[in-house]
Amino acid sequence: MTPMTKIQLPDPTTWGGALLLSDLGIIQADGPESAAFLHGQLSQDIQTQAATDARLAAYCSAKGRMLASMLTLKPQTEQIWMVTDKQVLPGLLKRLSMFVMRSKLKLSDANDNLCVIGLLGTQAKFLLGDAAQGEAWRAHTHEGGLVVKLPDVMGTSRWYWVGPRGASTALLGALPALPDSQWAWLDVVSGIPRIEASTVEQFVPQMINFELIGGVNFKKGCYPGQEIVARSQYRGTTKRRAFVLHTDHAVHAGQEVFSEADPSQPAGVIINCATTSGLTSALAELKLTALETPLHAGCIDGPLLTLGVLPYALPTADDAT
Repeated sequence: MTPMTKIQLPDPTTWGGALLLSDLGIIQADGPESAAFLHGQLSQDIQTQAATDARLAAYCSAKGRMLASMLTLKPQTEQIWMVTDKQVLPGLLKRLSMFVMRSKLKLSDANDNLCVIGLLGTQAKFLLGDAAQGEAWRAHTHEGGLVVKLPDVMGTSRWYWVGPRGASTALLGALPALPDSQWAWLDVVSGIPRIEASTVEQFVPQMINFELIGGVNFKKGCYPGQEIVARSQYRGTTKRRAFVLHTDHAVHAGQEVFSEADPSQPAGVIINCATTSGLTSALAELKLTALETPLHAGCIDGPLLTLGVLPYALPTADDAT
């Protein structure tokens, strides 16, 4: 793999506070057939999802390419929240609505009434109390909304609070303001990809590790693109994966990545990126064969990218046998 040069990473254990995550939006499904409908549309098992579960899901095209990534929550028996990228939300809502037909549910953009807050660090943990406890991807009620425990990153605890905008002010006022650059950087190095407007319909879930973090249920029934996603899983180890990269130059989501092994064609694409403390980090989808030589952003003469470390293991050839 590309040798790592010496890079000084920030220490997020010194960070803490709360911020309104204005880059996230929420689609709300209401009605007795909400779970059944979304179960047939998403890569996740929505039928068995409990109120205490927070589940990652993909919405794919017929070709198995991700049109959106989301976090699903069940605040009520006949209600589901889908937290997704705000720029992707309008297209996702429009496409899902096309297939509702006579199903007994209503889909709506809930951003006027609901919001997402990011909480980080020991002060947030103390404030949330019992709602902060438990394993990652568990949901607990708190202050009229739901607290979701996210996977720790570099020894730092993180949570979402999803709930009514009217209840968010007190929560935000009770903690220091957290710079959005710090939260965004932790999102990137967490290895949890988010489909943005520039990367819609570019990736099969396995290409960006989405099945490794629980975003695909291979035991559920059909959904758009299911056959291709399943085939990608069972034919052997995928030839493309997501990796963390670092650079001291500006990069952007959707930007191509080039390898010196084959400068004539892109070796991958940046999924998400963020800059904090003078360091830019990116989560990028890459050919596994491209990791043996130096990588560059934008073109072969572009900024050098240094391979970082994912917080979870990738499958090996032995895992596929």
